[in-house]
Amino acid sequence: MAILKAFKGLRPPKDIAENLASRPYDVLNSTEARKEAKGNPYSLLHIIKPEIDLSENTDHYSPEVYDKANENFELFKQKGWLKADEEEYLYIYALTMNGKTQYGVVGCASVDDYLKNVIKKHELTRHDKEEDRMKHVRITNANMEPVFFTYPAVAEIDQIIADFVKHHEPEYDFTSDDSFEHQFWVIKDNNHIQRLVSLFNDLPATYVADGHHRTAAAALVGKEKREANPHHSGSEEYNYFLAVHFPDNQLTIIDYNRLIKDLNGLSKSAFIDALSKSFLIEEKGTDIFRPDSLHTFSMYLDGKWYSLIAKSNTFDDEDPIGILDVTILTHQVLEPILNIKDLRTDNRIDFVGGIRGLGELKKRVDNGEMAVAFALYPVSMDQLIKIADSGKIMPPKTTWFEPKLRSGLVVHALD
Repeated sequence: MAILKAFKGLRPPKDIAENLASRPYDVLNSTEARKEAKGNPYSLLHIIKPEIDLSENTDHYSPEVYDKANENFELFKQKGWLKADEEEYLYIYALTMNGKTQYGVVGCASVDDYLKNVIKKHELTRHDKEEDRMKHVRITNANMEPVFFTYPAVAEIDQIIADFVKHHEPEYDFTSDDSFEHQFWVIKDNNHIQRLVSLFNDLPATYVADGHHRTAAAALVGKEKREANPHHSGSEEYNYFLAVHFPDNQLTIIDYNRLIKDLNGLSKSAFIDALSKSFLIEEKGTDIFRPDSLHTFSMYLDGKWYSLIAKSNTFDDEDPIGILDVTILTHQVLEPILNIKDLRTDNRIDFVGGIRGLGELKKRVDNGEMAVAFALYPVSMDQLIKIADSGKIMPPKTTWFEPKLRSGLVVHALD
């Protein structure tokens, strides 16, 4: 039984919503965030990347950074840039990319659901990243950014949302500079709210699609607060955290590709020879080649593209992890040939979301920064859900969801 809870959202006035909404904290580095927020006092980046308001040599994990986050959050509330709704509501967030729209129900998920694995995960988290977001949640006493969840599509939920958006104007409606449209509705009618809550209660599980570190941080801070409260009842707002829930059949996972800095001392011919033990290799020339099916890889090396088709003994179709192309690449190439043992910590490998295009891979190899690039066929939603249901964990940097949520259209306070 999955819990969905209405809440009193903190939201921007209509006239500044587009300027306040920002990309997620982990999509931009600090230099990019400074540039993006320059001249825009409304940007939520002043709260979620508060180092942009401090000197450039500031340690991003120093106490003054978190203090600045809280200071800016209080300032946003004082100026009326974030105002609390009068009652507990649910919300609808629609994202449109390339003519395709996905509709998410915005509400609070349950800390208990996370701890009991009703909210299922498919990625490992890093302690340092968890602790960073936990400090941010602790000092602001709020979930400043939503996490991105999915669930097996339910026809009645789809119908309720479709009817609602047909008969109501969105509270916010804008197109961001990446050409994605963002629309946001407020559901105030209690009958709609209660029916959606009931339908979510019928779900056996929900799934973290994007934002594993924010999810873990939100749930663990909630757990801390309940353990520190001798009068804990279970109804406190800290028992819940902000999430946008999208049906699985509306989501798009795109490729998440790999760049390697060197060939581990091998010549080009020796490297290709080593690959030939696990792959059928075909040179494709200088035009960009994109893999079009599972177990087919694209490789860019020394100015040329290659097709790599995994041999049948390199994967296990009966194993939800063993069937993944990221697993094949890791076990057949990265570990044995290139000596990359830990994808989360090795600085010889970099990861590029497919939203940047395969031209980004070509550019970084051509300029000498990287030696070889691999493009992968995207993981499917069915694979993601099977892995999460099995209790197994995907290798790092396996899924890239697009479009990304904008942060700041609604904030969840923990008090």
